[in-house]
Amino acid sequence: METLNGTIQKVAKGDSKAFTKIYDYYREPGLRFITSIVKDNEEAENMLQEVFIKIWHRRDQINPELNFNAYLYTCLKNMAFDHLKKIDKNQQMLAQYLIKVKENHETAVDVEEIKIDMLLSAMSTLPKKRKRILQLILEEGKSYQEIAEIMRISKNTVKNQLVKAKQYLRLNMDISSAY
Repeated sequence: METLNGTIQKVAKGDSKAFTKIYDYYREPGLRFITSIVKDNEEAENMLQEVFIKIWHRRDQINPELNFNAYLYTCLKNMAFDHLKKIDKNQQMLAQYLIKVKENHETAVDVEEIKIDMLLSAMSTLPKKRKRILQLILEEGKSYQEIAEIMRISKNTVKNQLVKAKQYLRLNMDISSAY
């Protein structure tokens, strides 16, 4: 039976059957080793395959005189640690992103509250009749006709007063946002 060093020499010379033997020999212990670090079977399988692909691509650099076992486990360990660093970095980026989202949301809420306060302040300065028409439409959902009947004015007067109220509010909101 062929020795492990003899098989590794064949891999270094490009023998794909010898490479398959090496892979089969190291697959289970390599998986156990890398799974113990990353705690994810699927990711461990992917990493093991990536390491063996790299070994195949660099097979001409393999020195059969050196300890292949140590080389393989060092490659697996480095890949696992790189993976864990990447996960940590991604978690940090996610945490920073969530903080920014929260800050932006709080800022947006503050801006909306300011706009509502400005609108309510501007509404409080409207003439009494316009203010009442606006309240009946916005707060009670009344139609122009219903407002006309309640206030004993024409439907056109309701429309005109509403247009003037909106113009006044827009103007006040534009002036307020300029400061």
